Amino acid sequence: MIALVMAGGKGTRMNLNGEKLLLKYKNHVISHVIESLTNSKHFSRVLAATSCNAPKTKEMLENTGIEILDTSGNGYVEDLNYVLQSLEDVVFVTSGDLPLLDAQIISDLVGQYNSKNIWTSFLVTNKFLKGLGIKSENSISFENQDCHFTGISLVNSKHIESLDNIQEHFIINDDKRIALNLNTKYDYDLLGTT
Repeated sequence: MIALVMAGGKGTRMNLNGEKLLLKYKNHVISHVIESLTNSKHFSRVLAATSCNAPKTKEMLENTGIEILDTSGNGYVEDLNYVLQSLEDVVFVTSGDLPLLDAQIISDLVGQYNSKNIWTSFLVTNKFLKGLGIKSENSISFENQDCHFTGISLVNSKHIESLDNIQEHFIINDDKRIALNLNTKYDYDLLGTT
C-alpha cells in the first residue's frame, strides 16, 4: 500500500501570503501529515503530489527526502486523476492539511480497506462537525445524513483509468483527527482551541 499526500493546492480560501501547508501547529502541517503516515508503518512508499502552486512546500518536502510527483496544479480532481493513473497499487489518499491526523487513526482507516471496492471515501457527519464548531460548505447525503468529505480515501489504482464513472463507497467515521481540514483562517484559529 502507498500513501499519497495531496500537497499542490493554492490554498486561496486561507487568504495567506505564504503557503497553507507550511502553517505551523507543533510543526508544519504537511510535515505532521507525512510523519503520521510514516509512523503508521502501513506504507511501502509515502509520496506527495505537488504543483507550481506550492513551490516552497515542494522544496521543503524534497529537502526531507519525500518522493515528489509533479502535477499540473489545475485542480484537485485533475491532479489526483493524473497521479492515480501512474500508480499500480492500493493508495491511501489524504490531503496535506489535516493537522490532527495521527498513526492510530490511519491504522483504523487502513483496517477498513475492502478489496472489492475500487474507491472508498471517509466522511464525517454534519452534526459531528457542528459539535466541533467546524464549518464546511459542501455536503452530500449518505445514510439519510448530511455528510462531508474528510479528504481521505482508499483507492485501488490498478482499476483507475479515469475518475469518470467510478462507484464510490462511503464510510462515516466521526473522529476529529480526520474532521478538521485547514481550508480557511477560521479552521486554523479553531485548531488553537483543540
